[in-house]
Amino acid sequence: MVTVDDVRRLALALPRTEEHLIHDRVKFRIGRIVYLAFSRDETVLGFAFPKEERADLVASAPEKFLLPRASDLRYNWVEVRLAALDESEAAELVTDAWRMCVPASVARAHLGTDPEPPLPR
Repeated sequence: MVTVDDVRRLALALPRTEEHLIHDRVKFRIGRIVYLAFSRDETVLGFAFPKEERADLVASAPEKFLLPRASDLRYNWVEVRLAALDESEAAELVTDAWRMCVPASVARAHLGTDPEPPLPR
């Protein structure tokens, strides 16, 4: 099982990431853009994810992934149960969410690869 500390270690290793406590919830953001957010009980992690792909993601593993609450469906966002994640999956989700929010040049410099083109917002 992945913990808040595991996600924190992954996120804070990524350029431009800042951690904030907002309304009793741990969130990670780049500037004003939140790309990771824990539920208050820290059992669910919300993360940036393309809207167009989230229904397929949730359908592929409904025991692991959840749609965000109705008010957040307009955002590029999905949620995952931490108990269902291993560290390699968490690293991939955190890195992909971060890549959606930073300039391509920052991702390229940090990852050493050409990231996929940014998604429309």
